[in-house]
Amino acid sequence: MSNTESKAIQLEHENTFDEIELINKANAGAHEHDEEGNSMFGFIAFLLSESVIFLSFFVGYIVYKTTAVNWLPSGVEGLEVREPFINTIILVSSSFTIYFAEKALQNHKLWTFRLFWLLTMAMGSYFLYGQAVEWSGLEFGFTSGVFGGTFYLLTGFHGLHVLTGVILQTNMLARSFIPGNYDNSHFGVDATSLFWHFVDVIWIVLFLLLYVWQ
Repeated sequence: MSNTESKAIQLEHENTFDEIELINKANAGAHEHDEEGNSMFGFIAFLLSESVIFLSFFVGYIVYKTTAVNWLPSGVEGLEVREPFINTIILVSSSFTIYFAEKALQNHKLWTFRLFWLLTMAMGSYFLYGQAVEWSGLEFGFTSGVFGGTFYLLTGFHGLHVLTGVILQTNMLARSFIPGNYDNSHFGVDATSLFWHFVDVIWIVLFLLLYVWQ
């Protein structure tokens, strides 16, 4: 066998190995994509189940409010709207900041992502602080009739979701400092962002039910 033929065979083998490696990488990428898609589908199913829980609370609140003879506790004329409205503006605005954070991460602008992500965390934390201040100043408690029970149940259950969202955001921010952590997958960030949008939408409904419809 001549040197030319030997080199040709060697080159053919190298090309074959390269093709096999490319195929393996493509299969691995497709498998990873499928896993991420399945995970997101499961997370969306979880949010739908949470939506059913909140919907049942909303329906219960509406039924009680429209049928109760003495809806508000004795001595209570209504809820203060100004501070909850400010908190609402802050929480809803945080949906935009977390969106900008997502886009920055997709464009591989890691520090921009961290900045907007941290801002979202601060806005969520401020909302929780504002809710705590509101609770401390209320003239009724959890046992103050049906209104008191439903008010604290709805706002408390939502507040728990906001706290969960802030904890998830803290985790995602910490992971951004792991070298290469977000090079191949943004599932954690995408899922956390989707959860945060869900929390914001739920609060808009709650604000309309509790504070606007009095």
